Amino acid sequence: MKLAAVAAAVVLAASACGNAGEDDGTAASGNEYEVVDNPEFPEGSRMAEIADDGSIKIGVKFDQPGIGFKGAGQENPTGIDPEVGKIIAGQLGLSPDDIEWVETISDNREPFLQNGTVDLVIASYSITDERRQIVGQAGPYYVTGQSLLVAKDDDSINGPDDLDGKKVCSVKGSTSIKTVEEEYGAQPAGFDTYSECVDQLLNGSVDAVTTDGAILLGYAAENPDRLKVVGEPFSEERYGIGYSPDAPEMCQFLDDSLEKAFSDGDFEKAFDATLGKSGNDVPSPPELDACDA
Repeated sequence: MKLAAVAAAVVLAASACGNAGEDDGTAASGNEYEVVDNPEFPEGSRMAEIADDGSIKIGVKFDQPGIGFKGAGQENPTGIDPEVGKIIAGQLGLSPDDIEWVETISDNREPFLQNGTVDLVIASYSITDERRQIVGQAGPYYVTGQSLLVAKDDDSINGPDDLDGKKVCSVKGSTSIKTVEEEYGAQPAGFDTYSECVDQLLNGSVDAVTTDGAILLGYAAENPDRLKVVGEPFSEERYGIGYSPDAPEMCQFLDDSLEKAFSDGDFEKAFDATLGKSGNDVPSPPELDACDA
């Protein structure tokens, strides 16, 4: 898993250094994935219900270039997370046109799954034991690591050990903000989106922004004269797919769908069309967590 995390971080870093935030085609794929004809699922299962309905609601981020992003003029979100969503939908017998994309921020991922606002959350959704007490999470399908974004002229922060007493911003409800507060003594500043955090950093209201390195490098690339990413990744973030706690049968279906995507090349195709635009090879698939019996 460590090798997968390193490979993922390297690829993400390189990919995020492009024109982050622009709809330049780096995140849109036009890929076509298998759409299973008349899939068979156990009667009464959530998979059967979604397939019978002929549509699915998937929560993704709209503000993370390369991962989940929807800019002005874009009809649908782009990035690795929406591509994974298309792959999963195909295994339910649904085409991309059958997907309703719902903007999902870090703080509403669990509520959206609990109250049925969405069927799945694929939104840079790190797997944690705490979250698994509230909702279901299958995967991981990707592994990355937490980093720090600071002002270009700030030499006082070079890694997480320099955060004691510093005001650090991340989105509310994220694992990143808990980590810097509980493990490194930072003063947390929570906002709804990473874009708001970056604005706070640019106007001097916070000392740093923290989240996955891919996201931060994207923002640094947008404003290289004022922002920089410092230090090495200091966590392992395992991206999973969230599903309703009332549908535990979804776990094995999602794991099986991911395993198939890894083996038949669909995940590689999705990766190459999004984060792989940096020229890096697709990282080795991470080991999937077992589903509870």
